[in-house]
Amino acid sequence: MKKHLAPQQRRFWGKVILVGVLAGLLGGGAALGINSAISTYRNYATTKVPAGSSKSGGTSVSKNKASLTNETTKAYNATKNAVVSVINKQATSSSDSLYGNVTGGSTSSSSGSLETASEGSGVIYKKSGNVAYVVTNNHVVSGSSEIQVILSNGKTVDAQIVGTDETTDLAVLKINAANVTTVATFGNSNDIAAGQDVIAIGSPMGSEYANTVTKGIISATKRTVKASDSSVATTVIQTDAAINSGNSGGPLVNMAGQVIGINSMKLASSTDGTSVEGMGFSIPSNEVVRVINQLIKNGKITRPMLGVSLLDLSDVSSSQQQSVLNLPTSVTKGVVVMKVESGYPAANTGLQQYDVITAINGKKVTDAGDLKTVLYKYKVGDTVTLTYYRDGSKKTAKVELNKEASSSTTTSSSSSDDATSAE
Repeated sequence: MKKHLAPQQRRFWGKVILVGVLAGLLGGGAALGINSAISTYRNYATTKVPAGSSKSGGTSVSKNKASLTNETTKAYNATKNAVVSVINKQATSSSDSLYGNVTGGSTSSSSGSLETASEGSGVIYKKSGNVAYVVTNNHVVSGSSEIQVILSNGKTVDAQIVGTDETTDLAVLKINAANVTTVATFGNSNDIAAGQDVIAIGSPMGSEYANTVTKGIISATKRTVKASDSSVATTVIQTDAAINSGNSGGPLVNMAGQVIGINSMKLASSTDGTSVEGMGFSIPSNEVVRVINQLIKNGKITRPMLGVSLLDLSDVSSSQQQSVLNLPTSVTKGVVVMKVESGYPAANTGLQQYDVITAINGKKVTDAGDLKTVLYKYKVGDTVTLTYYRDGSKKTAKVELNKEASSSTTTSSSSSDDATSAE
């Protein structure tokens, strides 16, 4: 028997039923979402746990999904066969050899025998007929009695020094080209940027680790430093690509596989003894090419000089700057002429003791190392304009540059950061 409801009751229960239906739909939607999530999780979990993994010996290797070829590997492959290890052999008379085991080399107590004193890196950049040319660091081959080069294929060949340049720390070697298959190319070091990816290739800790590649970025495009055993400041590329002992002379390479620098130094600690990481320095490729071309042509580098002995203005007390040099208080950087060599450009121009040089051709000179860095940009025979102060007055003078003489330009100090060579 059907039960009839009054109109008011029908409306009331109709609302209740509608609410119930809506609630059921909403509840079903929520339940559907949860069930979907559970299903997705289970599917994901299934892909993470290979079938049969619970069985004894059920582990297997999946296909490598990572690309084996990228910018870095392409750059490395383009250059690696041109990178060599450079072995510095020296005559030793005792186990207390000055160089000792710099990069794992041994010494001998046999008088007159040749043993490995140190090892570095180099890069083959030119092949001409039966001869190939290698650029490396001067400090890598310094003091050698014999030089050997280990090619990327492991073959050892004898090398001869074509020329060296202590100022830029560069050297050129020549080897038999019979086994040379690859030569490196140089990129424009003026066309680089901080943050740009680079790789360093070489033999850190010696030839045992030949063709090691490390990656980093260019930290600074132009950094003025000087080697701890040099008074001459140099402008270099700073990188955080790992450069260790044995990397010296190896290439710094951009992602196109071009050499943009020759690795030369690293800064391991600051002047106060604080240890630092990721501060390596490379000689810019444009400077490298300029120097090695001259070494090939002449066997040496002829540089311009002034013929003066210098002292950094920063080493002169404030009171002496005023009382002796009569400098305006606004002049705080420069070099003081301590001695003028007779017959040289400075003397011919009329430069005198206690003149303070502050610029060359408008380029500011902050210290003695900086002056040489600026001066060495010019060639013998060039005429430059010196800006200097004498008795408080600012003056200029045109100077025609002559050849460098070993005793014609000396410095008492340099204010640039020191860096140690990476053998």
